[in-house]
Amino acid sequence: MVNNNELNQKIAKNLTNYRKAAGLTQAELAEKINYSDKSVSKWESGNGIPDVYTLVQIAELYGVSVNAFLGEEAPQFERKKTKGLHTLIMLLSVGIVWLVSVCAFVALQLFKKEEYAWLSFIYAIPTSAIVLIVYASIWKHRILNFVSVSTLIWTVLLSVYLTGKLLSLAYGWDYSGLWCVFLLGVPLQVLEVLWTFFRTLLRKHKKAIAPKKTVDKQEE
Repeated sequence: MVNNNELNQKIAKNLTNYRKAAGLTQAELAEKINYSDKSVSKWESGNGIPDVYTLVQIAELYGVSVNAFLGEEAPQFERKKTKGLHTLIMLLSVGIVWLVSVCAFVALQLFKKEEYAWLSFIYAIPTSAIVLIVYASIWKHRILNFVSVSTLIWTVLLSVYLTGKLLSLAYGWDYSGLWCVFLLGVPLQVLEVLWTFFRTLLRKHKKAIAPKKTVDKQEE
């Protein structure tokens, strides 16, 4: 018959093994399940266990059943396998964007539009950034999200500038003031920095406030 202490230690060991196998830190796991890293540390040290709902949530995150945490030994998965799969998916998606760009370049060359053909590669940069933003948002890659949004801002402005300049040369327009479009990037970049900072503060606030009630119940 397994006593409470042995059960706690068994669950603690499995929680630790599965977290490490997923390539997550205690803080990263805590953020995903909306708990504090202190709670995760408490569970993994065997000084308490998550409630049933939280165990189900963690099990779904790792793609296993709750019973996996009650077994003698957690299976050893390849470390950071999920992150590697995410990277592969993103690279394939961006590769498709550039394949379409090359096809557009070749088509414009064939139709004797050489002066516009190179723009297909310029447009591929913000398009790739959009693809990365989508995946970064889904998989919560904050740094990649920030870099991709910044890239999108400046490459869209670059695309507008180069397109405008090319059209101006073709139709004899004055493009001397076209550089002003880059001024739009300054407030947009500042807003992106402020939004990122706000989200970081919001996450810290949730981690500090939300778990308190659950921790108090466990201590009772």
